[in-house]
Amino acid sequence: MFDRDKWYEILQVVLQNPLRAVLSGLGVSWGIFMLIITVGSATGLENGVKADMSDVAKNSAFMWTQSTSIPYKGFSRGRYPRITNADVDYLRENLQKIELVCPRNEIGGYQGTANVVRGINTGAFSVYGDYPEFPLIKPMKIIDGRFINYGDIHESRKVCVIGSRVSTVLFPDGEDPKGQYIQIFGVGFQVIGVFDSLAKGEDAEEETASIFTPFTTFQKAFNMGDDVGWLSILLKEDVPTEEAVTEIKEMIMQRLSIHPDDPRAIGYWSMAEELEDVNNIFSGFAIVSFTFGFLVLLAGVIGIINIMLITVKERTKEIGVRRSLGATPINVIFQIIYETVFLTVISGAAGMIFGVFALEGVNILLQSMGDTGSFRNPGIDFKTVVTALSIMIVMGGFAGLIPALRAVSIKPVDALRAE
Repeated sequence: MFDRDKWYEILQVVLQNPLRAVLSGLGVSWGIFMLIITVGSATGLENGVKADMSDVAKNSAFMWTQSTSIPYKGFSRGRYPRITNADVDYLRENLQKIELVCPRNEIGGYQGTANVVRGINTGAFSVYGDYPEFPLIKPMKIIDGRFINYGDIHESRKVCVIGSRVSTVLFPDGEDPKGQYIQIFGVGFQVIGVFDSLAKGEDAEEETASIFTPFTTFQKAFNMGDDVGWLSILLKEDVPTEEAVTEIKEMIMQRLSIHPDDPRAIGYWSMAEELEDVNNIFSGFAIVSFTFGFLVLLAGVIGIINIMLITVKERTKEIGVRRSLGATPINVIFQIIYETVFLTVISGAAGMIFGVFALEGVNILLQSMGDTGSFRNPGIDFKTVVTALSIMIVMGGFAGLIPALRAVSIKPVDALRAE
């Protein structure tokens, strides 16, 4: 295998017709190049999507009520049950599979907005009623002041924490908003903190156009009674998401007299399930990328087989001389296979190098552009590169087997007579 004369002979055979060698290896180079580019691009898309989801705790879930679809206990279908403060207290006391439950309210319901005024400046922003633990579920960066605390909850203080975009709109002259007052639907709130989003792009823009108030203050100031809009939940990390969500839904259904089999009455969204779906999607992308790259690589290897068959035909007399001088069929077979593997691996390595450099170039370009949305850090890991290299070696071996068998199928006497 590592005989110097043997490898010198291989190089000599390949370099006898360099143009043909380059053209035959081009298909393999292109195949491995495309494999690296497609896998790297899928990785970049996966990184971008997961980065967009990284600003929410992985073990978080959100749950809300919807209209019922099944009559139950004298209630007709189409009823809209509401979660209340008493239901939240009951869940906190009886659920063993959760770390915490935070009730939430929002003016206008989901994605609603409120007219907020400060002096002559005004804007439409999302206004929430929340508990101090909410940043554990959806982290944020407090850049000035503080977030809501339990003193604000117990005393129903009219205070608020505003997003950086709210601060820019309502305090355009660079004035420190902390300690200043804003009006939400005519109700005055003192600003106690300013936050920034950990998300990127449009998501960050949307989140920083938000205002957080104490949950108890929100209910009183905006006549919500004891109604709860929805629940933000942090599940225990060692508990399966589906199991925990099912238990919470069953408990809420029982409390609100909802039919246990009603598929529509309780809506929920879970980060763990969302991540699982994303992982499944990108696992499919990886399979498609490998399949596509493998097929292109196979086309290149077929090209090498054709070239080696031509080479064997041209070397028929040489092979006859070898056989006459005592070379066994195994010696001839391995010689042809070595030549094919050498050409395949060299060609594939060239495509691999160009592919890696192309991905690095894209990375540098993306970094210079700043936030690139849902496509970030395209790349390929070492394990994938090693796998691709192994596939090349195996395919090169099989590619050499066909012309090698063709070579030993010719009788030495016939080979010596060849012109």
